[in-house]
Amino acid sequence: MFQPDLLHDQVVIVTGGGTGIGLAIARRLGELGAKVAIASRDSANLERGSAALRHAGQDPLAVQVDVRIPDQVDEMAARVVRHFGRIDVLINNAAGNFICRAEDLSPNGWNAVVGIVLNGTFYCSRAVGRHMIARGAGGSIVSILANYVWTGSPGTVHSAAAKAGVMSMTQTLAVEWAKHRIRVNAVAPGAVESPGAAKQLWNTPDAVDRVTAMIPLGRWAKPDEIADAVAFLISPQAGFITGETLTIDGGAWLGRGPFGFAGP
Repeated sequence: MFQPDLLHDQVVIVTGGGTGIGLAIARRLGELGAKVAIASRDSANLERGSAALRHAGQDPLAVQVDVRIPDQVDEMAARVVRHFGRIDVLINNAAGNFICRAEDLSPNGWNAVVGIVLNGTFYCSRAVGRHMIARGAGGSIVSILANYVWTGSPGTVHSAAAKAGVMSMTQTLAVEWAKHRIRVNAVAPGAVESPGAAKQLWNTPDAVDRVTAMIPLGRWAKPDEIADAVAFLISPQAGFITGETLTIDGGAWLGRGPFGFAGP
């Protein structure tokens, strides 16, 4: 159980914060006392996400941004600083994904996903990192990956490669920015009960059943469970953790082994 003021007065940016896991993260961090800015390129998602957070008693800042465009990312960071006075935490959650065989994947499809996931994460980390370094008060960055960064996954060569790149970026920035007291970590969820991901990746009952059968704990994660992991990683309780990727998938990435899986 987190203390209700765990993140009191911390200023947080959540990219992709208008829907799904991003919105769950924004809501939970706000509940713990953070001042939250949600960012998205989709104005409708921003509007709905902001309404949901206001309904929960929060007062979010909504910023429309395409994380693939460095100038827009720099302006996002500047706007948050103008509004709240500083940035303490960045959650890199903006992502794009779809199932496609590698031989059928177009250059545009590859570039779209890599642009959002890998390039966008760097642009956001650079913009916020520069602010944190100049301010001299430290900070925390958490990127949302996927459990297939450890294993690969057929049909997701674009996303798997991009997210694996973000995992390496996480480790590199953790070492490079430690002297500035900026901690950099990641969370790698497996299957999550999120309408956006389910629609893109597991859009039939058979697909859902097949994925569930591969999870030793026998169920999908709830968005709030991902949000709680993020809250821990940015909290003082995780003050000596940096460069780590926390996998949250009910044991799915560990695999079935040579004798099959006899789980629930």
